[in-house]
Formats: sequence, C-alpha cells, structure tokens
Amino acid sequence: MTRKILIADDEQHILDTVGAYLRQEGYQVFAVRNGRDAVFTFRHEKPDLVILDVTMPEMDGWTAARLIRKESTVPLLFLTARVDEVDQLVGLEIGADEYITKPFSPRLVAARVRALLRRAYGELSTEPTIWRLGELELNAETRLVTVRGERIEVTPSEFAILQALLARPGRVFTRMELLDHIQGEAYAAYERTVDVHVKNLRAKIEVDSRSPAYIETVYGVGYRMHPSPE
Repeated sequence: MTRKILIADDEQHILDTVGAYLRQEGYQVFAVRNGRDAVFTFRHEKPDLVILDVTMPEMDGWTAARLIRKESTVPLLFLTARVDEVDQLVGLEIGADEYITKPFSPRLVAARVRALLRRAYGELSTEPTIWRLGELELNAETRLVTVRGERIEVTPSEFAILQALLARPGRVFTRMELLDHIQGEAYAAYERTVDVHVKNLRAKIEVDSRSPAYIETVYGVGYRMHPSPE
C-alpha cells in the first residue's frame, strides 16, 4: 500500500527537495505552499501523514494543525525555523508528533517520516494486542483507546507512550526511554517533548489531570502507570 504524504511549506526548494526524498522512498506526495491549501488537500486526499511549516501565508501551520487535529489523529510533523522553547511546546500541545527545526537534512525528515508511519500503521507483533487497567483500555490492533467506555482520540506519539506505560504498570520509565518508544529509534531529543505528550494524555484520560490516577510523575526520573488506579 502506497502511503500518502502531505507537505506544506512556502519555500519551493524545501517542497522540491523533501518531496524528492519522500518519492524515492515510495510515498505519494502532495505539496502545497500555504496552510489553507494544506487543510483543503488534507480533507480531499486523506493523507497518512502531514508535514507542516509553521510560518506560511494565508494560514500558518499552527492554525492548519488545529483544524486537522479537530478531524484526525493523523501523524503530524512540524518543520520550522523557530527554535524558541515556547514555540516548540506550542506545536506539541496542538498535537504534533515531531518538531524539526531548519536547517535540516531531507534524509533526516525521511527517517522521521518512516518512524512515524511505523508507529501509526506498523504490522502486528507477537506482543499482546489489548491492555486493560481500571477503566482504561488500549487495543494495539485497532489503534483504539477507551476510557470509562468512551473512545478517545490520541496521536501516534501519545498512543506509543500510553502503550509502553500500560504494558508495564508500576515500572518507572525515564523520559529518554519514552522518547525511544515514540521515535522508534534512540536519538538526542528534547526531553520536554515527553512532558507535553503526557500532559495531553492526562487531559484525555484522567478525571482530574491535576491529580492523576493513571499516569504518575516520578520526580527527577520520569513517569509510571499506577498499577491500581482509583
């Protein structure tokens, strides 16, 4: 099955270069130069992954991402020249799975795309496919998460973190270990990424995210899934 990739950037040379690398990987690529066209193309072509520049004419990448996130949990990757911590956190809080700053290697982007696609649509493994804890259930085969009988929408990165924690209740994971799970490969990354994904998860699965029953913070180390949530 040929995966569809949507890339939106107002710099034509980036569209050409990154698009060429992705096509060499066998993907079908849709390239647009502003956020409004990105949302239009997303709705009509239903891509398997979206790459957005932050600063674009007509509609910026953050606005486009918010509109896409209202409709889908498709893997989402930001490309941007912004390097401020606040900007990166905004992107992650919107629901982005990756945040790559310019200048970058097109080969790196292609590698991140492969990792995101593996996480979101990977083949089934011999591991258990369903994890249940309290009123929380995760089905790896159908990619569904339910809490108190209600389905919730999670991004691929949120799903990977939740699956890792649910598979080993009580086991403490460092931020770097959880980064390995969401990236599909170890690399030097910004550890606050995990904090933002956990914050988003808590908002979705906890009755009170300020007093979480499921995902506990282990200060100075990382996170763990409470073995007996109440």
